[in-house]
Amino acid sequence: MAEGQKNIGMAILCYLGILILVPLLTDAKNDAFVKFHLKQGIVLIIASIAISVINIIPIIGQIISIVGGLIVFVLWIMGIINAAGGQEKQLPIIGQYGDKFNL
Repeated sequence: MAEGQKNIGMAILCYLGILILVPLLTDAKNDAFVKFHLKQGIVLIIASIAISVINIIPIIGQIISIVGGLIVFVLWIMGIINAAGGQEKQLPIIGQYGDKFNL
């Protein structure tokens, strides 16, 4: 890839659920830009799984699940917009946890 050019397509895939496996299992994960978005995408997947587990709890868990689901949805949209714009901005609330992953 040319100097200064970013792999935006692979970065966007990092936010599309199971499609995160495409950049994760290819050489694209060696690109710093894609790696940043991979980490952010992994954190979002973990958050959505946690929200699904919380949904099992009657009433209060379902309320938390609805609110949490909306928050994760907004964060997913923000991540896709950041990736499409070629930016490496951490997502609010959960973005700092992505730095803890070592890919």
